[in-house]
Amino acid sequence: MAATACSTALLGVAGARLPAGAPPTVLLPRRNFSPLRLQGAHDAPRLSLLPAKAASDDTSAASGDELVDDLKAKWDAVENKSTVLTYAGGAIVAVWFSSVIVGAVNSLPLLPKIMELVGLGYTGWFVYRYLLFKERRKELADDVESLKKSIAGTEAE
Repeated sequence: MAATACSTALLGVAGARLPAGAPPTVLLPRRNFSPLRLQGAHDAPRLSLLPAKAASDDTSAASGDELVDDLKAKWDAVENKSTVLTYAGGAIVAVWFSSVIVGAVNSLPLLPKIMELVGLGYTGWFVYRYLLFKERRKELADDVESLKKSIAGTEAE
């Protein structure tokens, strides 16, 4: 009797009944049920954020081959491969180690909230110091350019 009342409420038809051996999942809504779906919405074209595929995938295969060829050429041009591998391994270890440190700090009860406050404070100071006024934005741009030149080694000292 309870199944009949539920099926009547779900189907919205007085006197509607489910078959006698119907599984209880019939009473549950479908997973892809959308209350906002309009009748005939499946006929409408769908918009996608992904780029449309070309009729032939030859261009993507060619660009993939070009990428592999370019990487092979750059790897062959490297003289000291052991140094590059050492730096790459060191970078991986540094990322792993920093992840461990952040996880340990995050597990402490009060420290993550304090770090959030410090970050918010620094962000506010940075915005006030460098981004709020035009002359200070120019100063920041000049500092960044001088830093880029000193890193690249193009600055005459």
